[in-house]
Amino acid sequence: MVVDEIARRLGVAESDWKTKDRARQVQVGARDLILVEPQSYMNESGVPTRLVASWYRITAERMLVIYDELDLPFGRLRVRDSGSSAGHNGMKSIISYFGTEIPRLRVGIGRDGEGAEAIDRVLGTFDQRERESLAQVVGAAADAALMWLDDGMTAAANVANGWRLPGEESNPTESAER
Repeated sequence: MVVDEIARRLGVAESDWKTKDRARQVQVGARDLILVEPQSYMNESGVPTRLVASWYRITAERMLVIYDELDLPFGRLRVRDSGSSAGHNGMKSIISYFGTEIPRLRVGIGRDGEGAEAIDRVLGTFDQRERESLAQVVGAAADAALMWLDDGMTAAANVANGWRLPGEESNPTESAER
């Protein structure tokens, strides 16, 4: 959803997208940008990501991986320049090709209650409250990604890591915990 929002903002037409190397991709020449949505199983995201990066000769530090994160509350954003997969299988696959020094934007989807299966949350639908806030979350994540592109990691992290849905209180100890 975030990549689609970035494409929309940059005026990418649906007909501009191509499917190659198990990835949906588009080159945005005016921005020197390539948007990629792997079309493989999530656990194999590293394969199409590696193929696209190899074709365009893109190094890991010039990529921003955007992905959902169960362990962040719904709507929270986290930008980091490196790190582990934290158990995310798609990120494990990408790290297996590029290493841990790869910028990422994690978009919190939260867990769906105590004892809920992760697969149900990841592949399921958002509840009514979440659907009402989804456009704001996707917009803020797209803002962060474009800020990373234009202004760098620090600027994007300063904005994204403190972003909250309107009405949501900030927890000062949370950033120290993550």
